[in-house]
Amino acid sequence: MGAYYDEIEIEDMTWDEEKGVYHYPCPCGDRFEITRRQLADCEDIATCPSCSLIIRVIYDPLDFEDEPPDEDEGEAASGDDDDEGDDTESNGSVDEKFEDAMENLNISDNAPLASSMAAVAVGA
Repeated sequence: MGAYYDEIEIEDMTWDEEKGVYHYPCPCGDRFEITRRQLADCEDIATCPSCSLIIRVIYDPLDFEDEPPDEDEGEAASGDDDDEGDDTESNGSVDEKFEDAMENLNISDNAPLASSMAAVAVGA
């Protein structure tokens, strides 16, 4: 990748709640942009949508490690809210079932597994 136009600290950037991005003025008149999700994924390059300049964002990745996935971004890109909602619900129920299974998991030193395996071997 080419050289950075500049290195900017995250504190010097402006958060745009509506767009969900951090902004910093670009010399071309537009603004460099980077999302919280990009920062959480340790991406530190903010791009200008109007020109080829890029900046490196100086920040602490630990500040963004708990950033949830951008579900709104996927809905806006697909344009079909119904399908996206179904995927989210099915993924949520799968996650819930997995968590329930993990909570009910019981590991013991008893030998029921060995005796049932022996019964299968004898029956075969």
